[in-house]
Amino acid sequence: MILTVTPNPSVDRTLEIDAFARGEVLRIRTALAHPGGKGVNVSRALRNHGCQTVAVLPVGGAEGAQLSALLGEQGIAAVGVPVAAVTRCNVTTAEADGTTTQLNVAGATLEEAEAAALLRAVEAQLAHGPDWLVAGGSLPAGTPDDFYVRLSEIARAHGVPVAVDTSGRPLEAAARAGAADLLKPNHDELAELFGRELPTIGDVVEATRELLGWGGRAALVTLGGNGALLVEPERTWWAGTAPIVPRSTVGAGDSALAGYLLDESAPAERLRRAVAWGGAAVALPGTTIPGPGDIDLEGVEVVADPDPAQPVREMAAVPA
Repeated sequence: MILTVTPNPSVDRTLEIDAFARGEVLRIRTALAHPGGKGVNVSRALRNHGCQTVAVLPVGGAEGAQLSALLGEQGIAAVGVPVAAVTRCNVTTAEADGTTTQLNVAGATLEEAEAAALLRAVEAQLAHGPDWLVAGGSLPAGTPDDFYVRLSEIARAHGVPVAVDTSGRPLEAAARAGAADLLKPNHDELAELFGRELPTIGDVVEATRELLGWGGRAALVTLGGNGALLVEPERTWWAGTAPIVPRSTVGAGDSALAGYLLDESAPAERLRRAVAWGGAAVALPGTTIPGPGDIDLEGVEVVADPDPAQPVREMAAVPA
């Protein structure tokens, strides 16, 4: 079983349109609503592939009730912690050419007592001995940057490894505290954290190893349409697919993380599965999560110790 916690979940609405034009009346081809938030999406992906999972999250107001209902419809075992603030609703526009624009609400304040209740709910589930705890997403206003560090301390007390997928100061806090067995930043988040461009594979690996030097064991770094890197202290692997016509990029990184965590196979094979799951998600509308029939493991190329001089934007995918 894999346990996930999402401190700042959402109802994600995706509007598929032909093209976005400011100041115009736009016709929506398809409107979708899915449960959202990084940990929630990891649970959704795992559930689609038959892996037992439990999602812990705060819920409040009508949107919180809708989020709980959407999770129930998808067969996700969820522990909702009642909070006073209304659960946020995010909107994504997805254009026919694959361009996605995300309008993300920051999320309301999580009061100290509510944050403590969320930690207690996670600890109660940790008593069941999950294989991993996944802590993911932004933190609500008022939540300390070390919230994921506190979660990790509780998980470690139960002997449960921790994966952290966040950005900015919460990512730095988790890394510096050695709070994660696996970190999952994307290329942009890593560049933002270190305040410098990371144009080559070597630049990304160097920054990732600096991150791991603060106290991490491994990092899965997604590179958007240029594949992903798995970086360990002594080894690096890159994996990519043939070019994919995107319908929505929202949740692709979450699917990749779920694929990586599915089992304890060799690092290169875990990366292969991560990229296959993430690529499949990109080809689906909204935050639709891929199922077994969407996954093409054979279409993923894995390279051990890739050329550090290679520009990230030129990482060759598998020939179509």
